[in-house]
Amino acid sequence: MPSPLRIVFMGTPDFAVTTLQRLLGAGCHVVAVITAPDRPSGRGLQLTPSPVKKAALAANLPVLQPERLRDPAFLDELASYKADLQVVVAFRMLPEVVWAMPTVGTLNLHGSLLPQYRGAAPINWAIINGETETGVTTFFIEKEIDTGQLLFSDREPIYPDDTAGTLHDRLMERGADLVLKTVRAIEANEYTPTPQSHSDELKAAPKLSRDSTRIDWNQSVHTIRNFVRGLSPYPAAWTMINDRFFKIYAVSVANDSPLAAEPGQAWTDEKKQILVRATDGWLSVESLQAEGKRRMTAEEFLRGNRL
Repeated sequence: MPSPLRIVFMGTPDFAVTTLQRLLGAGCHVVAVITAPDRPSGRGLQLTPSPVKKAALAANLPVLQPERLRDPAFLDELASYKADLQVVVAFRMLPEVVWAMPTVGTLNLHGSLLPQYRGAAPINWAIINGETETGVTTFFIEKEIDTGQLLFSDREPIYPDDTAGTLHDRLMERGADLVLKTVRAIEANEYTPTPQSHSDELKAAPKLSRDSTRIDWNQSVHTIRNFVRGLSPYPAAWTMINDRFFKIYAVSVANDSPLAAEPGQAWTDEKKQILVRATDGWLSVESLQAEGKRRMTAEEFLRGNRL
């Protein structure tokens, strides 16, 4: 049995915690953890550690939190851990001086079946685009983002009622298993890196912005429903109704058409239903959040508010 690799783990959110804990539970030799600096959070804006930092400290692992990844002091400290392999899950883009440091390389987990959906938001865009399948992929980091040589992948269905949140949680578990499988394969020297395709027809997963998350009601009911699912619960699709800002978390295709209307026009019975017209029918708003309010069902919202 080969000796365990010396691993430096890099990650920040909950998505990465599952992988870190899976590696530790399997006895992998994680020698240090790199995560984001503590950030102000909550009403009091108290400095709050990342989920990965909390998990690392609970496991008594050294934690590094560089503001700048090119900082000479950080690079010296990182080098002192003499990592054979770095494992990256949901972390920021690394400069070459960092990802090229380990003797074996730097392994990344991506939430899609690469080379499809390279970019910052693969889970969201797969649902937005109406895909019925996605997955997770491990690969070695190279200069261009998400383009390094592929190692292993695992497929995951996208169900008709999936949201970005439900799919995220399943891929979090599947990804943790895949990273452990990949680390074991590298330890046993039983892997074959494979170059990625670079076709112009590949679908991308760019970072989401305020502009790209606004609902365009000049689309079909099914296109809009996929859009809302793909952005729920975070960052959430949004729209303006009667000059009021709303985040929309869930919609369904309405069976009846109350009246003729232009796309984007809203109708309500003032009791239970809020309908908005798309190009080919009406969508019923099931869950929404007005600015400054909590998330509610349409019925809850209409009890104390008028449109």
